[in-house]
Amino acid sequence: MVTKVGDDMFADDTIKNLAGFGIDATHVGRVKGRSSGVATIMVEPSGENCILIVKGANADLSPDDVERAAEDLRTCDLILLQLEAPLETVYAAIAFGKRHGVKTLLNPAPATPELDPEKIRDASFLVPNETELAILTGMPVGTQDEIAAAARSLMAKGIGAVIVTMGSRGALLATPTQIRRIAPIPVTPVDTTGAGDAFVGSFARYFAAGFGVEAALDKAVRYAADSVTRRGAQKAYATEAEFAAFCASLATTPA
Repeated sequence: MVTKVGDDMFADDTIKNLAGFGIDATHVGRVKGRSSGVATIMVEPSGENCILIVKGANADLSPDDVERAAEDLRTCDLILLQLEAPLETVYAAIAFGKRHGVKTLLNPAPATPELDPEKIRDASFLVPNETELAILTGMPVGTQDEIAAAARSLMAKGIGAVIVTMGSRGALLATPTQIRRIAPIPVTPVDTTGAGDAFVGSFARYFAAGFGVEAALDKAVRYAADSVTRRGAQKAYATEAEFAAFCASLATTPA
């Protein structure tokens, strides 16, 4: 993990949490006088959510931090990025991946129209949700055809592969050679908080493990579906054994 935390109690909790999951926090820096990044989550009775993000020390992550972590980053199978860090740092990480032959995935969240398509065109994957896709393109995304057209507009600017998460409608993969819809897994949502992160994280995990793009996407749709059946964000994410049981239950459920 390459990031920044503040000098508050959230910083200690964040680092302890990373360590608890076996995540290397060598490149997690502390910023004096800064609060750590936090998110306040509000959940509707339907399970949909709204999130207020305070970037805090995340805003201090710089291109120099990418270079300081270069030795470790060069060994990665995939560099996973999002937009709670400064844009110039995101651009630097994508350029780093291109230079060193490391694939990169950008989840453009929280989305901003200031994101420069020219500077993210070397990302291996761009993974927005419908709302983020609309912000990035200025195009309608109400139907699957509109989503596909908006995704194509990003590819026309040089981005090679766009994966759009569509909530209860599954996901859509757009490449220069195909548009493919990944069917949703029907579940009764309790709390959709973190579903996008569940999708992106599980896709990254399976892709880095050697799964093909479409096979990793099939896993990601299932993992995200399972996550919304429980309350919370990280605490709603299944272990590998729990996820295997969920997938097995799908195989035995009548159509």
